Amino acid sequence: MIRKTHHYSCLFWLIFAFIIFLIMKTKLIISLFLLALLPTQIVAKGASKKFYPGEIWKDNNGVHINAHGGGVINYNGTYYWFGEHKSDTTSSAMVGVTCYSSKNLVDWTNRGVALAVSDDQSSDIAKGCILERPKVVYNKKTKKFVMWFHLELKGNGYSAARYGVAVSNNVAGPYKYIHSGRVNPNIYPINIIGKDTVDVNSHYTDMMALKWWTPEWYDAVKKGLFVKRDLASGQMARDQTVFVDEDGKAYHIYSSEDNLTLQIAELTDDYTAHTGKYARMAISEMNEAPAVFKRNGVYWMITSGCTGWAPNKARLFTANNIMGPWKQLLNPCIGKGADLTFGGQSTYVLNVNGKFIFMADIWRPEHPSDARYIWLPIDFKNGKPIIEWRDSWSLSDLKK
Repeated sequence: MIRKTHHYSCLFWLIFAFIIFLIMKTKLIISLFLLALLPTQIVAKGASKKFYPGEIWKDNNGVHINAHGGGVINYNGTYYWFGEHKSDTTSSAMVGVTCYSSKNLVDWTNRGVALAVSDDQSSDIAKGCILERPKVVYNKKTKKFVMWFHLELKGNGYSAARYGVAVSNNVAGPYKYIHSGRVNPNIYPINIIGKDTVDVNSHYTDMMALKWWTPEWYDAVKKGLFVKRDLASGQMARDQTVFVDEDGKAYHIYSSEDNLTLQIAELTDDYTAHTGKYARMAISEMNEAPAVFKRNGVYWMITSGCTGWAPNKARLFTANNIMGPWKQLLNPCIGKGADLTFGGQSTYVLNVNGKFIFMADIWRPEHPSDARYIWLPIDFKNGKPIIEWRDSWSLSDLKK
């Protein structure tokens, strides 16, 4: 009897221990499951926040974001938005380039001035110069952040047509201005035809005297008339962007030849200068505001026509090689206001984990600081980019 009682007692405790083990194991599994869900819940929470294109967009201080003509980079999981600081009465640079940071692309913290204009009136970036379309890229080799921008010297209108470069060890700055200039002096583009160069050189004076917009003048421009004109000083560089390819090579894309032609110039390994290799595209077709991205090995470029501050129909180009040839397609915008790019002008295309956001500015020259931002998801239909107007949207609407 005692042995049986002892036997049952041992069996009871074994069963009890096994039940406790199952309970603890179940709790562990539930805890691990909930822990695994946590990042998804955080992402989902961020993805539910709304963008409102064209509306006032306030920063952490409750002030409308002042980062026009800008671009965004992702560094260590945080997004940084750089753009022109606009004043209330002038589009000239009275402050410089501002920087904002965000974890979710909707809520932005003002990080201050990344590149300040200079009080030294002899400086290229003197207060009152024109400093437009800043773009920042990170160089993995040098561990430096490099900013490129379109620069016009103070008091000279748009005649200088220069690029500017600044660098920093920190993503939000401050950035140190290092130099400006025109592109690739005394070097011809790789896709100019030799016989055309000979023709232009032989008849340069007569060609320069041609009446603008005539068939003969267009033919001369296509042959490289303005390339020849600017050969010694370097090619003009106005509206611009910078694109870093998957192999780490970087390219400067800009409006040139009096905004008649776009050019694409390869950058040095440190991203601070040009290598001398460049190509022309959309020759004599008057494009500005280039925004470049790459998807599934194909390059895409969205641009604007040249109508000053007024909006116009967006243009779309594609290529299998960054240096071309580039093929023009139809306007990528659809829906309400598509024929005028929804009232805006392209400035950048942001890659968000293989999904893309089209960024544009609605300019307000009578009150520059009140210019608005249009951010819209890029969809793809039959392999081609489509940008459709939405009154509001969230990151969950992005599609690969």
